[in-house]
This record gives sequence, structure tokens and C-alpha cells, in this order.
Amino acid sequence: MAYRRTPAVQERLDALRTRMIDSATGLVAVHGYGGCSISAVAAGAGVGTGTVYRHFASKGELFAEVFRIVCSREVNAAVTAGEAARAEDGRCVAAVSAAVGTFAQRALRAPTLAYALLVEPVDPQVDTERLLFRESLRDALAVAIAGAIEAGEIPVQDATVTAACIVGAIGEALVLPLARGAVDPTILPLLHAFTLRSLGSPT
Repeated sequence: MAYRRTPAVQERLDALRTRMIDSATGLVAVHGYGGCSISAVAAGAGVGTGTVYRHFASKGELFAEVFRIVCSREVNAAVTAGEAARAEDGRCVAAVSAAVGTFAQRALRAPTLAYALLVEPVDPQVDTERLLFRESLRDALAVAIAGAIEAGEIPVQDATVTAACIVGAIGEALVLPLARGAVDPTILPLLHAFTLRSLGSPT
């Protein structure tokens, strides 16, 4: 008869896995991807290195999960901000601008983590999650852009292409400040203006 884990055992395993992921997330936020190791993750989680490897076959697998979780959180924060801005302003254009601004603000508040998410050299497994992250952010912006087109707020255009260009601009605008760990106060208004110009919005 195959062994079946009891709910209590599964709960403990899930909690342990979460602890290791939290440890890895905290480490990459401070040291970047290159400055993290499985032994450091294990120490932070209060377990042995072998325990980490029983849950994750490699550093790439562990940090792919970290990137998946963190990237999802960042996209959700941008979308939530966009929805709130649209509800207050009444325009889909406001949703796009707020989403871009929120993403950039959060990145600048956590430069080491954002640099790791956006541009730091990583293992192929992690890079796959990075590409999915960019696609997810692009698709979220495209939904708001399509809404703005339908509402007649901006000219007819390919919402997905425009969204991809904006995502690319975000990365390029942030890469140097993030690498330096310095906050440039001019970036946010410039990104706001670029976003509106990209959309063809009059305001």
C-alpha cells in the first residue's frame, strides 16, 4: 500500500517549504541572486543543506520558485494600483499610468531585489520565470490599454505591442539606478510622460 501523508504532515512540509522560500527571498533582496547560496538559505530557514535539496533539486529550481512568487506579487500590486486609479479617475489611461508608476516605485524601494528580477545574470530556470514575468506585466498593461482604446481615450493601436514597449522602457529606465542602488527622483515623472506619449494620450 502506498504511503499517504496525513494532513498534519503535509502542513508541516508546506510550512517548511515556505520557510525556505522566505529565507531565499530575503537573501536575494539583500545580496542579489549571485550572492545567494543553498547553505545560506538553509541557515536562514534553520534547516540543514540536505533538507533544502530534498525540496529543491538545485539552486535554479529554488530561486525559480522565488522569482515566480515575487514576480506575481509585483504584477498584482501594479494591477491593483491601476484598478484603483481607474476607479478614482474614471479612465483606463489612468490605470496604465498608475500601474507603471507603482511598479517603478516598488522597484526603486527594493533595488537589489528588483535588479535581480529584471536584469541580473541567473540560471536558465530562473530566466524562464523572468520572461514569464515580463509577459505577465505586458498582458496586464495590454488589458488596460485595450480598455482605453475601446473607450476612445487613445488612438487605435496594437495594445500588446504598446504594452511590450512600455515594459521594455521600464526595464531600461531602471537598470542603471537599480545597479547603483541609487534612487533617481527624475525617473518616475519621465516614465509617466513616456507612458502617456506611447499611448498617444493628450494628457
